[in-house]
Amino acid sequence: MNKWVRFEHGGNIHFGKIEQTHITGYQGDMFNANEPSSKTWSLDEVTLLAPCNPAKIIALWNNFYALAEKQGNEIPEAPYYFLKPSSCVIGNAAPILPPASYPGRIFYEGELGIVIGKKGKDIQVSEAEEYIFGYTCVNDVTAMQLIHEKEAFSQWTRAKSFDTFGAIGPCISTLDKVEQLVVRTLVNGRERQNYPVADMIFSPAQQVSLLSADMTLEPGDVIACGTSLGAMPMKSNTKIEVIIDGIGVLENTFAPN
Repeated sequence: MNKWVRFEHGGNIHFGKIEQTHITGYQGDMFNANEPSSKTWSLDEVTLLAPCNPAKIIALWNNFYALAEKQGNEIPEAPYYFLKPSSCVIGNAAPILPPASYPGRIFYEGELGIVIGKKGKDIQVSEAEEYIFGYTCVNDVTAMQLIHEKEAFSQWTRAKSFDTFGAIGPCISTLDKVEQLVVRTLVNGRERQNYPVADMIFSPAQQVSLLSADMTLEPGDVIACGTSLGAMPMKSNTKIEVIIDGIGVLENTFAPN
């Protein structure tokens, strides 16, 4: 298992692998040809960034049986999704900021993220693993009251796309047996979400295949797999931790301006 990170040190951005208490630097392209450099850094001397810079985040809705049952939603035949722009992306420890144009409630949503490693279109389910570089934690932050504010048009994209509304990190982990993972979300230390990845309606491989039928997937793109029970609004100065064993802890604080 490898844990890839992007980080800032001395005003420069680097990438590498976490090796216990330090990072081994790499040169080249994280998703293509790369090789280790001679540089190492301790974790406490760098600032972790979002581990990739996605051109797009494709985020699923209604992808867990437990949540669908509770909300009375029909099981979809294909993924329901929306897009989040690259401008919303933040990394570990960066603050989540409410937009000045929206005074309503803002929700956290702890999720598993799939990071694409190879360009692909019309990918078969049997080949999907070849296109998955690894997995990360995602907090799909949502201005919930905007979604159905206007009867004429559901504003999913606007509600999900404000700056700082796409927290990703702390690393990209090359995991096996993803179906055994559990996603946990802590709010000021109190567990609010705890759900198994195995409850997904569409598995990671199915997501990659089905979404690639609609659009070309590019290296660094992120698929946010959707959330399950327990997503709730955040209060000022709330610390949100999305925890997935094998990946780590994505920690951000909702800190109004």
